[in-house]
Amino acid sequence: MKTLSQSPIDPAFVQNPYPFYDSARRKGDLFYWEDYSLVAAVSHKAVHTLLRDRRFGREVPAELAQPGHQHLAPWLAVEAHSMLELEPPRHTRLRSLVLRAFTSRAITALQPSIEQMCHDLIDEFPDGPFDLLQAYCTQVPVITICRLLGVPEEMAPHLLHWSHAMVAMYQANRTRQTEDDAVRATQEFTSYLESYIEKRRSDPRDDLITRLIVAEEDGEKLSREELITTCILLLNAGHEATVHAIGNGVKTILTTRTQHCVTSPDTIDGVVEEILRIDPPLHMFRRFAYEDVEIFGHRFARGDEVALLLGAANRDPAIWPRPDTFDPVRDISANTSFGGGLHFCVGAPLARLEMRIALPVLFQRCPNLRLSDAPQYSGSYHFHGLTKLMIVT
Repeated sequence: MKTLSQSPIDPAFVQNPYPFYDSARRKGDLFYWEDYSLVAAVSHKAVHTLLRDRRFGREVPAELAQPGHQHLAPWLAVEAHSMLELEPPRHTRLRSLVLRAFTSRAITALQPSIEQMCHDLIDEFPDGPFDLLQAYCTQVPVITICRLLGVPEEMAPHLLHWSHAMVAMYQANRTRQTEDDAVRATQEFTSYLESYIEKRRSDPRDDLITRLIVAEEDGEKLSREELITTCILLLNAGHEATVHAIGNGVKTILTTRTQHCVTSPDTIDGVVEEILRIDPPLHMFRRFAYEDVEIFGHRFARGDEVALLLGAANRDPAIWPRPDTFDPVRDISANTSFGGGLHFCVGAPLARLEMRIALPVLFQRCPNLRLSDAPQYSGSYHFHGLTKLMIVT
């Protein structure tokens, strides 16, 4: 296994990580990423396999868990109940309860309101150059998740602020200021949800928070802490990745001049999958080995960590011909953008629905849409999204 060095905060890498992935993949399924001090899976075969191998998981083995820093206690308390960070049996119970509330019927029912919202947002577009990321790509997912949960839409700016601060904890360029901001956001977010959940307990509505309150599995319901963490997780994950998926998608469509494929109902599903494949919003998941295991020529000891590079797996030429080419009619049955196995993203159907609606409406209403400035990705890894998307209509 080769040892490679690539700073995750190097501006050139952040703007375009794919050449590094290609170089690493040519050296094998796994490589040792010196800057992270861990093994990374870079081929589609390795990423796909490790996502589903139950000898690996998200939760740190109990005997290797280290107490967190005291100043991070509020943030860590929320993370401790997140199904994203847990393994069975706790993960099984939480996911089952969430899926009882986060139903396909509830998601499908949002379609008319999402479509109308997209038209309303476009009606407000200014005449001159403007940032589509803020005016449209961000608004569609955050307002949708507010409506799904039942949170007042006027809270959207606060939710965005809290979410950005908390999610920044996963970035490669995390600092003490990042941590302090995340803790403050966690405390404010938790306080708001505590009071709002109590309102829903006494005044139930047809929304996701009410359904989470009443969801039950084998006589068990979500505890207060689990309910708050689950709401935070759904709010954060429910818009962060989708914002970048829509933004990256618009950028890709404009630069490849494939607008005609977006406006056709016959091809939109393929366009969405190809967008998610070629430029996914999340590039790295991590797993811990739960036993001593040899796989892909490397022996992992219990507790060893491995990084699964989703962005690299999605451009593996062993799976897709011309992987760096945007092909809206490509068969994308092996897409890893939403993870896989037990931790496959529960919000994937909602994200796909939002993209299937937001992109066609945008290009139907704005057939002359074009870039007014070169798009720039944010300076953070392992998320991969734009800072601005300046366009004219």
